[in-house]
Amino acid sequence: MGLGDLVQKAVYLGIGVASYAGEKASEKLSELRVQVQKLADEMVERGEMTAEEARKFVDEMLNKAQQSPVESPAPEKPAEPRRIEIITDDEEPARPSSSQTEELRRRVMELQEELRRLKKDKL
Repeated sequence: MGLGDLVQKAVYLGIGVASYAGEKASEKLSELRVQVQKLADEMVERGEMTAEEARKFVDEMLNKAQQSPVESPAPEKPAEPRRIEIITDDEEPARPSSSQTEELRRRVMELQEELRRLKKDKL
């Protein structure tokens, strides 16, 4: 699979996610409309508002839902900076052996060469 195929799949994935999110938002908006309409109808039945007020109420609530995303409350900032405890070990950190270092260098060189080849194939 080439780099172009990977990019194409990433684009398709992004479009799919955006489409799915749009469908879910539309579903939630429809559910909200039904719930707000039920609430308004109940208030009209109890005489707490007129039919015209109920219509305006439903329209206003749906406009608010479409315009502003739900904001979560901001987390409170602590009064003082967070304390960090530093734990020291008596031992030095383990260092890779020279054979491990050489193996890592060889692998990096292989990856660099593969990257050059892929870039050349792309052009």
